[in-house]
Amino acid sequence: MAAIMLRGVRAMSKSSHHSTLKKRLQEIIPQKVAEVKEFRSKHDNYTIGSYTLAQAYGGMRGIKGLVCETSVLDADEGIRYRGYSLPEVSKLLPKAPGGSEPLPEATLWLLMTGEIPTSEQVHGLSHDLASRASIPKHVTDLIASFPQHVHPMSQFVSAVSAMQTESKFAMAYAAGMSKAHYWDYTFEDSLDLIAKLPTVAAQIYRNTFKDGVVAAIDPTKDWSANFATMLGFSDPNFMELLRLYLTIHADHEGGNVSAHTVHLVGSALSDPYLCFSAGMCGLAGPLHGLANQEVLLWLTNLRNKIGDNVSEAQLKEFIWDTLKSGQVVPGYGHAVLRKTDPRYTSQREFALKHMPNDPMFQLVSKLYHVVPPVLLAQGKAKNPWPNVDAHSGILLQHYGLNEASYYTVLFGVSRAIGVLSSLTWDRIFGLPLERPKSMSTSGLKSFIAQDIAFKANPAANKAPENEE
Repeated sequence: MAAIMLRGVRAMSKSSHHSTLKKRLQEIIPQKVAEVKEFRSKHDNYTIGSYTLAQAYGGMRGIKGLVCETSVLDADEGIRYRGYSLPEVSKLLPKAPGGSEPLPEATLWLLMTGEIPTSEQVHGLSHDLASRASIPKHVTDLIASFPQHVHPMSQFVSAVSAMQTESKFAMAYAAGMSKAHYWDYTFEDSLDLIAKLPTVAAQIYRNTFKDGVVAAIDPTKDWSANFATMLGFSDPNFMELLRLYLTIHADHEGGNVSAHTVHLVGSALSDPYLCFSAGMCGLAGPLHGLANQEVLLWLTNLRNKIGDNVSEAQLKEFIWDTLKSGQVVPGYGHAVLRKTDPRYTSQREFALKHMPNDPMFQLVSKLYHVVPPVLLAQGKAKNPWPNVDAHSGILLQHYGLNEASYYTVLFGVSRAIGVLSSLTWDRIFGLPLERPKSMSTSGLKSFIAQDIAFKANPAANKAPENEE
């Protein structure tokens, strides 16, 4: 019976292949697995870092303990997708006909394979995603049943979890699949989920803020254009903005909360729907994805209090008042970056091209020159420069997407590209259950005391051991 079930899942998996992304992955995988295997055979015992007590208490900042193939975050350069900076990504990835922003599907191809795709490959992937975009009726009914006061991210997390009924990985695992096929069904679930998320997100938006009507998927359109249409927007420039937004928010290496959560839950062999849902619970936090909502609310409050055409002196006074009240200036600073976020810069360039006279953009531009010196004068910020969240809200608002509580859902749709690509590679490499060692404060005190004594007199003392 299990064998029959597994054959059925395999047939269902194979029936929807319109793109060549999976075929290309199958060609790449043996070489990459062999490369990692050889590398580990030579260097598995090599020490790659150490950590301090401050890092143990401080969120493990900077501890090198994860593997993420899809992207790397540099403190000065910002994010690199498979070795390519964001300006390089913008230049090299295929665009929509007549457009100038990279297609997110091309980013998906890049993160999955490490290769810049051709326009033909991206077109095939767009068609593949469109063919997978429908969602089950019970998920549509669930979204429709939510009261309007339920936060869009809570709806998003719930809908993704409910969609787990469609998981090919879960069905194949229950039928007894081989470990060699884990990546295959993870890939299939990942593409299904990436395809369905705009439909889910659009239904949440239309039910919460509009009339509940969602346009049908057009298989001839790209992923972002379909998403924009389902949200209810037809402006070609908004579609271009969505392509930019979904590309630059796609990945931010493996240590951020949403990416690490997907990896952690995935290490327990949970299916991609459950992994991604868990990651979105992290993204919903104000120290992660919710920050873009908070930035727009802060900017709106600023503008309501002191109006347009404000002077630098007025802005400085408002910023100092914010800091003295114990609050932070949202949209400034980053856990890793030590220069202006390239994602901020790419959005600024979009605004300069398409909406240079927008009052909110002009306010954000003034803040770009005023906030960093104030934060440096305060002396607390390691990075006083703007991050991605400082800009995104005012761009969306310019085109009429005014509902700030919805912005993190857009972030989530984009982040799926990176975290699910990473999850697929976790399964390709057969990464194990994640289980770091923790210690109590008393255990750390004992360890450090013994270590100090040992270093002072190695011959007379036993080297300390970690608390068990």
